[in-house]
Amino acid sequence: MAGKIKAILKKLKIGRSLKVRLFIIIFLMGFIPSIFMRVGILENYESRAIDVRISDVQTQLKIIANHLITYNYLQDTSSEVIGAELEQLSNLYNGRVLIINESLKVIKDTYGISEGKTIISEEVIKCMKGINTANHDRVNGFIEITIPIVENISAQNATEDQPEGTEIVRGVMLISVSTDTIVATMEILNRKALILGIIMAICTFAIALVLAQILIRPFDRISRAISEVKEGYTDEPISVPDYLETEHIVDAFNSLIARMKALDDSRQEFVANVSHELKTPITSVKVLADSLLAQQDVPAELYHEFMEDIAQEIEREDKIINDLLALVKLDKSAAELNISVVNINELTEIILKRLRPIARKNNVEVTLISRREILAEVDEVKMSLILTNLVENAIKYNREQGKVEVTLDADHQFFTVQVSDTGIGIPEESLNQIYERFYRVDKSHSREIGGTGLGLAITRNAVLLHRGSIKAESVEGEGTTFVVKIPLSRVLI
Repeated sequence: MAGKIKAILKKLKIGRSLKVRLFIIIFLMGFIPSIFMRVGILENYESRAIDVRISDVQTQLKIIANHLITYNYLQDTSSEVIGAELEQLSNLYNGRVLIINESLKVIKDTYGISEGKTIISEEVIKCMKGINTANHDRVNGFIEITIPIVENISAQNATEDQPEGTEIVRGVMLISVSTDTIVATMEILNRKALILGIIMAICTFAIALVLAQILIRPFDRISRAISEVKEGYTDEPISVPDYLETEHIVDAFNSLIARMKALDDSRQEFVANVSHELKTPITSVKVLADSLLAQQDVPAELYHEFMEDIAQEIEREDKIINDLLALVKLDKSAAELNISVVNINELTEIILKRLRPIARKNNVEVTLISRREILAEVDEVKMSLILTNLVENAIKYNREQGKVEVTLDADHQFFTVQVSDTGIGIPEESLNQIYERFYRVDKSHSREIGGTGLGLAITRNAVLLHRGSIKAESVEGEGTTFVVKIPLSRVLI
């Protein structure tokens, strides 16, 4: 049955509601202590009432015990005064009083049942030795009390064996006191406590309901604000500073919104840039073609010159499209990496050998510094792309008689590729934008050397696919240094 209820609650998602959980916690925090308080008060009252009853009865018994010695009641039970006191005590506490002499015989029973009989019990024996006893029988509803009847030896009765002041137990008073009045009072208190408990439970229920509603209100505001953002009514940051928890949730959501907005702006800018970059070569080709068509008897030299320009624009268009395709491939998951153990030193030497003709053409010196042999688990094609783009940029954006220095190093976890040049440098305010697609620091110079503005974006994506990092430092007019850091093994990723 409990399993079915649990399954139903799970299906209704009630148990997962924070409001319901807060309500239950607050309700139990108010209800459970009231139950313990009620039980504790009742038990404490009963214990206290029993102790008071025992104390009162013992006081009365001690007085009567002294009278029994005074009136010599243990030898002569005809005293009406003692009889009246015993009857009064019996009626007062709705109990039964037994007077037992030294021979353990009952000489007086207020019920008149056991007179003349011998009574032997542990309590009576203890009391004959001067030890008072008091036992509460909760089941049968009475208290059994024993008091020794003690005689003090006077000077007239003193002997060598029993000097003056000696206390001798002459008998025992045994009384059974009813606890009906205590039980009745307990029942009244229990009923009142039950009524009070019900009232407290209702109040606790109402308070828990209100508090749960109040405490959950900030989360409701967050939910409504998120819904408004989702529906497109607003894109403003959310602010719910009621709790630290709501602040953390709101900060995370605002960061997500800012990230999504940045991605959306980036996507729109990228589309605009792609459209512009693809349209420019096509426009140039169209202008050149229209110019040829508009002229009659075009000289072969001019025709040849125009066709060279058209071929360059087509080549530029092809390069842009290829770079865009490379970016699309790099944007896919790292699962598509073709990982193998690659000798980075050898790979770098091959790439530099391929790029040195371009460097010689620009009068740029390219050198390689290998501090140690590096074997790394990387995608060889994408690693080649990283090295090629960085070194080719260092050559193209260098000055006459400039230098490019490629430094390879590694520690026990990562290897680094540092590409330094003595070129035109990058302004400090542009360092954070150089990885953006189609971004160019010097657009006129980039157009001259055939840049598309996608090289560093491609490089950065390839580095990130290897779970690496790329950083740039530059001084305008002095040169630029790129540092790529990549894990040696895929296990470290």
